[in-house]
Amino acid sequence: MEEITKQFFKLRDPRYGDFIAKLIPNIDKENIIGVRSPAMKKFSKQFAKSDERWLFIQRLPHKYLEENFLHAAVIPSVSEDIEQLLENIEKFLPFVDNWAVCDTLAPKVFKNHPAEIYSRAIKWLNSDHPYTVRFGLVTLLTFFLDDYFLADTNKIVASIETGEYYVNMAIAWYFSYALIKQYDATLPLFLDNSIKNRWVHNKSIQKAVESRRISNERKEQLKSLRRKVK
Repeated sequence: MEEITKQFFKLRDPRYGDFIAKLIPNIDKENIIGVRSPAMKKFSKQFAKSDERWLFIQRLPHKYLEENFLHAAVIPSVSEDIEQLLENIEKFLPFVDNWAVCDTLAPKVFKNHPAEIYSRAIKWLNSDHPYTVRFGLVTLLTFFLDDYFLADTNKIVASIETGEYYVNMAIAWYFSYALIKQYDATLPLFLDNSIKNRWVHNKSIQKAVESRRISNERKEQLKSLRRKVK
């Protein structure tokens, strides 16, 4: 696996590494090589076809951010079915330590297995690991706000109370999309202050009104529902 790390360093852009370090402040800068996204995607696509991926997927934890990005990208290629995919994701989630890797891990095949993925996403929301909770939230907002939307999901997400910044940001992200896609079912939560965290309540509204997919009339209604933060 040292060869993979060497290849990443050959693709290194120190200035980009400095930029990424500012976006992901909870990661030690020494653990960020600095591979730009186009090069990272190209490398991951090629590596996902190699025999080395089978050994790489077993090597946890990884040291570098780019290795975690690679792991997230490779998981679908080493999973023969949905059960194995979920197993590989479950093994990886405890080692996910930042929002960028967490949000990268969103296999498109999830949409073909709504029942299995929904039940697993709800399970992830109950984790003690913040990025597992965030992954559950991202899964719900990506795959369960359209055809498979359930109003009860809003209540479940609204019930989450945490001091974890990146979880609260994901909750706000979820509700901003819920307001965009399922306005009538989501608005009552803001009318009766079901979201206990005022910052999350307001951030959800902020992100929603920034969208072009919400009418000006609805934007004005949402703005009127902002709460004062103590």
